[in-house]
Amino acid sequence: QVQVVESGGGLVQPGGSLRLSCAASGSIGSINAMGWYRQAPGKQRELVATITSGGSTNYADSVKGRFTISRDNAKNMVYLQMNSLKAEDTALYYCNAVLRRSGGIRWGDYWGQGTQVTVSS
Repeated sequence: QVQVVESGGGLVQPGGSLRLSCAASGSIGSINAMGWYRQAPGKQRELVATITSGGSTNYADSVKGRFTISRDNAKNMVYLQMNSLKAEDTALYYCNAVLRRSGGIRWGDYWGQGTQVTVSS
């Protein structure tokens, strides 16, 4: 079984910072891309940032220059440093891992339960 668990969300004032963490654990053979997505009330889930096993990153235009994604391959963890937060960053943030289970041959998408980020004064 594979688990993906996020942590680090919370309430922060506009202009503040938060760091999200995500750990993938269980019967994991290898992990390809990991990333962060978010969903605000009444909106569809959207990509925030992704990072490959080789370290290549991709960001949504709305977070470029403010958010930084990083990864620890040895620990199967991915992080999202969020600076200069705005009210419009308020959402439920989900971690995603594209991985292959131990002994498996197919790649699959695995999601965490989400961590709430609220930006408000």
